[in-house]
Amino acid sequence: MGFGGKIVKYRHAVLIIALLLLIPSVMGYYATRINYDMLTYLPGNIETMKGQDLLRDDFGKGGFAIVVTENMDKDQVKHMANEYKKIDHVADVINLQDVLNPDIPREMYPKKVQDNMGKDDSAMICIFFDTQTSDEGSLNAVSKMRKVSTKECFISGMTAMVVDLKNLTNAEEGKYVMIAVILSLLAMMLLVDSYLAPILFLQSIGVAILYNMGTNYFMGEISFVTKAISAVLQLGVTMDYSIFLWHSYEEHLDKGKDHKEAMADAINATLASVVGSSATTMAGFLALCFMTYTMGKDLGICMAKGVLCGVICSVTVLPTIMLLFKKPLEKTRHRSLLPDAHKLARGLTAKYGLYIGILCVLLVPAVIGYNMDNTVYDFTQALGNSSRLDKSAVQFRTAQDKLKDDFGINTTMMIIADADLSNKDGSAMSRELEDVKGITSVLGLDAFTGTAIPKSALPNELTDALVAKGHQLIIVNSAYKPSEERCNKQIDEMNAIVHKYDKTATVIGEAPATKDLIQMTSTDFNRVNIISIAAVFVIILLVLRSISLPFILVLAIEFAVFLNLGISGFTGKELLFLIPVCVSTIQLGSTVDYAILTSTRYKTERMSGKGKRDAVTIASETSIPSILTSATGFFAGTFGVGMYSNIEIISDMCLLMARGAVISMLTVIFILPSLLMALDPLICRTTRGMREIYRKEREQKKLAAK
Repeated sequence: MGFGGKIVKYRHAVLIIALLLLIPSVMGYYATRINYDMLTYLPGNIETMKGQDLLRDDFGKGGFAIVVTENMDKDQVKHMANEYKKIDHVADVINLQDVLNPDIPREMYPKKVQDNMGKDDSAMICIFFDTQTSDEGSLNAVSKMRKVSTKECFISGMTAMVVDLKNLTNAEEGKYVMIAVILSLLAMMLLVDSYLAPILFLQSIGVAILYNMGTNYFMGEISFVTKAISAVLQLGVTMDYSIFLWHSYEEHLDKGKDHKEAMADAINATLASVVGSSATTMAGFLALCFMTYTMGKDLGICMAKGVLCGVICSVTVLPTIMLLFKKPLEKTRHRSLLPDAHKLARGLTAKYGLYIGILCVLLVPAVIGYNMDNTVYDFTQALGNSSRLDKSAVQFRTAQDKLKDDFGINTTMMIIADADLSNKDGSAMSRELEDVKGITSVLGLDAFTGTAIPKSALPNELTDALVAKGHQLIIVNSAYKPSEERCNKQIDEMNAIVHKYDKTATVIGEAPATKDLIQMTSTDFNRVNIISIAAVFVIILLVLRSISLPFILVLAIEFAVFLNLGISGFTGKELLFLIPVCVSTIQLGSTVDYAILTSTRYKTERMSGKGKRDAVTIASETSIPSILTSATGFFAGTFGVGMYSNIEIISDMCLLMARGAVISMLTVIFILPSLLMALDPLICRTTRGMREIYRKEREQKKLAAK
């Protein structure tokens, strides 16, 4: 009976079990925590993250925000500060206008302290939360702060950015799936020879997506990027399996088999054909788990799991649905808009040298563009700066602009130093920090007082906020943006200064964490690329039992990846650091399905006695419909989401994957068959089961020559 026969025989039980499993899947989906803080994926053993732990454990502080007030008098600012203190999870509020002792002449305070305590029309309030940057407590606190604030208050900081990012993602992510489903459905309805079949495909894929998203519960939490795009990606990457089943089912029906027998054989044939391709796709995604920056692991596990769910549903859920709707499927058949694949395949095998020439011409600029440095590490670019967005959706950006314009601050860092540091050393350290180029202000106990004013003159509220368990906190504001080269140099200078006075001191914040991230990700990217290519190579080697075919397929696939990312390099499009490695891995995983499909059919035809041109032609004409349909559906879904999304990281990633789908499709349709034609002798000599064919052909040629 085989696996396919059992699925057909027990199809009603299979469908009932599949539907029942949706209940825990939906529960798991809603119970899974979503992480919007990209900094938390840094490894915990680096100094900046250890410093964050110290800030939480010793000071009871996690997230941090600066409120800029404009056109408010001193009493109004004080009122707002008092309102903020009443909010849950607000640990400390430092109204910088209140730290000056009215009994001490303002002129006695250090000049930079005077400048930053408040200007004629603006002032700063520093807020510390008792929970981490992206914890619900901090996010809720910022939301409540915005509600009680007047129009003249602007809340900046990473927590404020996360609030905007969360709100925007929650508002959009449901529409992503809707857009991807509608556009993919339209594309498949035109290219598949049935109006109903694509709807059934999407029902099966939808079940697989819910299984995948529900089982994310066991991961503890997932990133907002994973949640937002994994459904769209799973739809695009696993659509092939449904298309393969449909074409196989039709093929067996055309042989005169009844629906049950045809479906049983189609299940077995589909399972055999997708095992290798799905394994390579999963291996590519799992390579992301080797990133030190663990958001790669988050996305990699989720997508690998999604591919597995997609394969299982395509040979269990989809066949039962198709048999349930067998009569409507027959009535909704129509002529496909796909071109004549035989003519196309015959034509490209006749001119294969032309396409190899195109490969050679484009390969060098593709590699050059791929290696161009257009990667950025500014986390705020995840949110983007779309002109379509209402200002209320990106309040964080308005606040950042106010902070920059009014006080010259682009980022805030913190130094955790020894509380027993002498007033003389503390003041000297503060002065040296203030002299570092780009530092706009240093706000600490010694910086506030200098050497002329005793610390006892400062209010207890300030001392309590900045001193705890043998450590003191120093706030340093910089005019430079995180990830800029000059900001990274500034951090090096700061470290040198603070370690001169206190070897145990730590500089923490978004900018130092970003600097650590830059240093580790280049190694991450190389590691992931090598592992993913090696894994795909080995699996192709085992599936096709060939030494040469893995090299040929990887060459074609990597050419498509290099060309896609190379275009961004030449156009100067800046990409957030996570995008290139994810896009290259996803494109590798999706393209290898097409490549294995074509190569497997070529090998089968060659081993059956066909000549190389006939074998390549048959392989191409039978693969082109599936490749065109799958790639077009993938393109339609990702392009639609990319054009709609106002979140830059999601928009850029989807648009690159849409372009990659087109490039991969053209590569496998035109370049790969040309390579098979040109390298056929090498393939025959290095592929198990094909050496005898090559030997016989050579003998026949020798006899014909005589």
